Order: sequence, then C-alpha cells, then structure tokens
Amino acid sequence: MSELRLTGLPPLVSGATRLLILGSFPGAASLARQQYYGHPYNQFWPILEALWPEEVPVQGSIRTLAYEARCQWLLARGLGVWDVYASCERQGSLDAAIRQPVVNDFAALLAQCPCLQAIAHNGGESFSQARHVRASLQASGRPDLPLYKLPSTSPANASWRFERKLAAWREVVHSAGLL
Repeated sequence: MSELRLTGLPPLVSGATRLLILGSFPGAASLARQQYYGHPYNQFWPILEALWPEEVPVQGSIRTLAYEARCQWLLARGLGVWDVYASCERQGSLDAAIRQPVVNDFAALLAQCPCLQAIAHNGGESFSQARHVRASLQASGRPDLPLYKLPSTSPANASWRFERKLAAWREVVHSAGLL
C-alpha cells in the first residue's frame, strides 16, 4: 500500500506570540478535525489548562470549549502553534512513519511574530529539525532566540507521566516569561 501525501495545518500565531510550540506533523485525528492536538488522549490542552487553571473560561475543562475558543485562549496567553513539517507521506499517526517530509517556511513565520521570545519543540521528531529553525533564526537576524526540547504530549509518549511532562512544560513556559 502506498503512502499518501499529507498537508499540515496553517500556523496558529499572532503578532503577540511570545512562545511558539512546534510539533512534528498533525496526527490523523488532528488532520481529520483540522485542529491542532485533536486526538482525545493528547495531553497538549490538559497541560496548558494545568499551567493556567484560574484562566480557563468555563467550568470543567478547556477541552469542552469550541476549538476556535481554545485557539483564542491559547493566543491570549502569548502562545503559538505550528509544526516543523508542511507536508509528508505517512500512514497512521506515528512520527516514525513520516516519509519525504517538507519543512515549513520558518523565516516567513518569524516575520509574523515580532514579539517571539522562544521556540519549544513538542517532542523528539520536532526537535530533530531544530537545525532548520536555527538557520531561519540566523537568516532573520534573531540567532539568540532560545530553542527548547519538550517531552511530547502525544499518547505515544507513555513513558512520561503527566506530572513529569507538566513540570518540563512549566519550566519552559516560565523561561519564556509567560508564567
């Protein structure tokens, strides 16, 4: 069976984005929903909720909000989301199955984010492409912008418990001045 060429999601950023979270490439559930971190067991949204629990605009969970409201909530915290790959061939959702990836245009994105303080890679596959991000930072005259490697929020990263992931994310978000 041949692999399909898949196209990722557009960046979720604003002029006020201070910390950009880079995933590798959306999983099948996220692509089907056209939503970042759309798999119900991905811990991305629960981690953000745990970082800013008093700022969740509803009783219960941020996951009960409409996706557009979650995105606005995320942007209001100074966060942005994108992926290192614009497109790839892949069956399923695992990063290990990614073939023939095309890296996103980070230089163009940097121009949209003048307040950017740091970039954090959500997982190892994303971080494996940090050299492309670093080259874009260099070319854009922002070579000192820090890059961080975060533990993946994917359900495939079961070796890290939620509390351990949360601690690592809290440290990076704090370093970017958002906590």
